[in-house]
Amino acid sequence: MKAEYKPYVEELVELAIKEDLGDGDHTSLCCIPAEERGRMRLLCKQEGIIAGIEIAQLILERLDPEVKMEKILSDGDRVKVGDVAFYVEGRLQSLLQAERILLNIMQRMSGVATQTAIYADRIADLHTKVLDTRKTTPGMRVLDKMAVKIGGGENHRIGLFDMILLKDNHIDFAGGVRKAVLGAKEYLKAKGKNIPIECEVRTLEDIDEVFAAGGADRIMFDNFSVEMTAEAVRKVAGRCQTESSGGITLDTLRDYALTGVGFISVGALTHQIKSLDMSLKAC
Repeated sequence: MKAEYKPYVEELVELAIKEDLGDGDHTSLCCIPAEERGRMRLLCKQEGIIAGIEIAQLILERLDPEVKMEKILSDGDRVKVGDVAFYVEGRLQSLLQAERILLNIMQRMSGVATQTAIYADRIADLHTKVLDTRKTTPGMRVLDKMAVKIGGGENHRIGLFDMILLKDNHIDFAGGVRKAVLGAKEYLKAKGKNIPIECEVRTLEDIDEVFAAGGADRIMFDNFSVEMTAEAVRKVAGRCQTESSGGITLDTLRDYALTGVGFISVGALTHQIKSLDMSLKAC
């Protein structure tokens, strides 16, 4: 886990525990003796890419530092029905308290990783990389971004703070591409900040406007056809990074990648996923 992610993950884990436990797991407390110990296994019930084992361990450690985990698989491994990802052993009350929290997180993360792997595998032999977006579940963005990386994709910006991305609304309100790019450069200089500038373009002529304003770190081709994208890549001619975005599906992904564009951002990696089925069972 990246060091900068840890505070977000720890805060999320605390919220998840508070949300689920409230003033106590009364079901376990009423029928399981406090010192009763046992063993459980994480069972995979669908094929896919497993993700979130590292987070599951954090949850268990937070609830009970004495719980022991025996890892069989690692984040990023391909799994099939019946595979066991890990075993956990400790006080049964602690294991039962952790069960739903870690399953909810692992199932979603594994769904994102599995979806990402499908896209990434489609263009694995090309230099183009698949990017995620900010279309994530509120509060769970860091976990979604981690899952994308586990599935073989790359992360775009984390939020509004680590990159300037001049999109259509910014450009329209700023008075055009050139004014928006110049404004971004002046802002960074005034603030003493060093973060990348990316500018969305809607026409081939907009590309000229970006460079007339001094250029950007990356240009995003918004809703370009495959043919327009190929022309845009030639027009940029290696002067900055390039990205395609908007309406690109699994069926058209490879066609866009073959144009030579550097990155393709796909919102579906995180907002159109199906959680991977798994369970935590006694053994």
